[in-house]
Amino acid sequence: MKLDRFLAKQSSMGRTAAHRLIAARRVRVDGHPCTDNQQEVGRFTRIELDETLLQEAERALYILLYKPVGILSATTDPQHPTVIDLISDPDKHSLHLAGRLDRNTSGLVLLTNDGRWSKRVTEPLEHVAKVYLVETAEVIVPEAVAAFAAGFYFHTEDLMTLPAQLEILAPRQARLTLYEGRYHQVKRMFHRVGNRVTALHRESIGALHLPPDFTPGQWRPLTPNEIALF
Repeated sequence: MKLDRFLAKQSSMGRTAAHRLIAARRVRVDGHPCTDNQQEVGRFTRIELDETLLQEAERALYILLYKPVGILSATTDPQHPTVIDLISDPDKHSLHLAGRLDRNTSGLVLLTNDGRWSKRVTEPLEHVAKVYLVETAEVIVPEAVAAFAAGFYFHTEDLMTLPAQLEILAPRQARLTLYEGRYHQVKRMFHRVGNRVTALHRESIGALHLPPDFTPGQWRPLTPNEIALF
């Protein structure tokens, strides 16, 4: 929301009056006088008019977590432990997932309460790479590399998967790079080449990698530089 619209809506003063207040440097955004009517403000912005606090900034959370196998990528569940249960933060109830993993998949998970940020992480049009280490029941045939690059048609959703990069590391192990996150996508893609996934681990999302010294269940806040990656 633009600052002038926020002021007009907050105090029912109208845009013209809001412009006057902003021009007079009577409005502070995050502690600093703001003279830009079009300044973007939101839930995480502190806004003051003279000595009156109009909006306190909510605390923005951005968390990196190593999800273990057996933990649900969900915020609540009546029967099973979730990724939220692993986090010891007083505001963890405000978090949502920026991309889920299946219960039997381990690896990097991102959580936040910033909807705009999570959309940039998960939106297919953003082409954010997700890299997985895959183990299979059968030997991975060389032809699978070209098949993954060409994409697969999923008739249930009536769509073609985006081109994916498959790097065969061992007879039954590969590294897979996807740019979307369809339902059980990795398992369905390997099924198309006559194979079955036995273990799946997400190593990275975009330029953000799971720290090599992390253990399952460990988490930490993202740094400002890491947040700025998306």
